[in-house]
Amino acid sequence: MSALGAALPPGDGVAVFNGVYLSVTEEVGRRLVDGYFQDPSATEELDARFAGRYLAAVDAVATGGRPPACWRPLFQSRRHPGVRPVQFALAGINAHIGHDLALALLDTCRARGVEPDALEGDFDRIGALLTGMEERIREELMPGPDLLDVADPLTHLMGSWSLEKAREAAWAAFRALWGLRGLPELAAEFAERVDTTVGLVGRFLLTPLPSAP
Repeated sequence: MSALGAALPPGDGVAVFNGVYLSVTEEVGRRLVDGYFQDPSATEELDARFAGRYLAAVDAVATGGRPPACWRPLFQSRRHPGVRPVQFALAGINAHIGHDLALALLDTCRARGVEPDALEGDFDRIGALLTGMEERIREELMPGPDLLDVADPLTHLMGSWSLEKAREAAWAAFRALWGLRGLPELAAEFAERVDTTVGLVGRFLLTPLPSAP
């Protein structure tokens, strides 16, 4: 992620999200060694599988391939002049949490031979970290209160998406996929539906807005 960030121009929407995600992974890395997590080994594996899905989407685009539907809005709009930095950041978070997290949880449970409950406690601890990061993201990337009011389109757009709701949906999708693990065709269809739905939310978050006066 550090190398990717150095290679991307600052105004690139993917670079905006990459910078946010790098700060999150660095914070998780610090917490892995300070006793914050109940099962650091499982959390580290989940973190690696989770990051791998984002990096796979980046590689797919770089090689002319097609990333998952959840990531397409960000890559397609990454240079749009009417999209603000905070929109790029939240669209990337939406794709990663809404789609990739459920699959990373599923892969981790399968690889470690554990039930979902084994990951739930540390899933909630990561959520607490993410909530704090989301607040910082909004503070750093959104204009100050002198430029925003309740009628501002950006205020309305950003208030329509919730990290907590996205996390709840990701956990529910993971539990559904876990329950469908013996029915691969149904599981694949469900995962595709989740991917498409998260992509639609991403398109909404990346709605071009008029420039601030």
